[in-house]
Amino acid sequence: MAKLVKKIDIHVHTTPYRMVDRPGGGTFATPTELRSMYDQINVEKGVLLPEVAPECWSTGCDNETAAELARRYPETFAWFCNLDPRWVSNSPNSDFTPMLRYYKSKGAKGVGELTSLLPFDDPLVMNMMSHIEAEELPLIFHIGAAKYGEYGLVDDFGLPRLEKILAAFPKMRFLGHSQRFWAAISGDLTEDKWHGYPSGPVTPGGRVVELMRKYPNLCGDMSAGSGANAIMRDPEFGCAFIEEFQDRLYFGTDICDPRNITNPMLRLSGWLDDMVTQGAISQVAYEKVSRENALRIIEREFD
Repeated sequence: MAKLVKKIDIHVHTTPYRMVDRPGGGTFATPTELRSMYDQINVEKGVLLPEVAPECWSTGCDNETAAELARRYPETFAWFCNLDPRWVSNSPNSDFTPMLRYYKSKGAKGVGELTSLLPFDDPLVMNMMSHIEAEELPLIFHIGAAKYGEYGLVDDFGLPRLEKILAAFPKMRFLGHSQRFWAAISGDLTEDKWHGYPSGPVTPGGRVVELMRKYPNLCGDMSAGSGANAIMRDPEFGCAFIEEFQDRLYFGTDICDPRNITNPMLRLSGWLDDMVTQGAISQVAYEKVSRENALRIIEREFD
């Protein structure tokens, strides 16, 4: 008989209290609201990701706020710090080490969600990543496009720039997120659907699968509609994908609003429970992607 476990959410956002409405309406869920939502979907706690880049909604939870919320609500939050490659001196020689070590001393266990609208291989980004790798921190990234109204690291169809950084920083763990990452799980993806949520069976030859097989430092953040859709759209594929990459996949939600409680993306927790109950995924893989992989990150102690 399968044993069901509480999840660890690798990707969530909050603010300490209700703040100005977000551009699409609504506000971030407060810690109290988020706790209630977590209890409804069998989540123990989440990794709080600050917002710092100007391209993405950045009001309400900077690094210091995230650290304080994790201290105030340890049963609900761990946290990552976040950086912008243009910080320090807007130079490819900027030294991010003091900043990273400071946030590590305050309990940060990683970096993200990186949303700066710069190419993956921009010298500013490459420089910052070299410091993140040296500090042995994982990074969650969002993929954007070089145009107004976008946020996230910029790549081209086929993810050539992502591959470049995977090769350049082999000791750094990258957690892929967003539509332009997860849509590329299927081999039949076309450029016009790259920014969306493709449905239907996943076909062989997906770029994400190819990159994960080639680069052991590439992982998957299964949060949001993008991650949940990629895993659940084709259950047979999704279960096989989980088994193959069980050490590099992380359950997540990307809750941004208390109204998200009715969003289909939050079905992923129950879907994982159903799959292990039905024997479609192994107990070991289920526990790894649900919580154990995340716990290895958030329970790590630095020297």
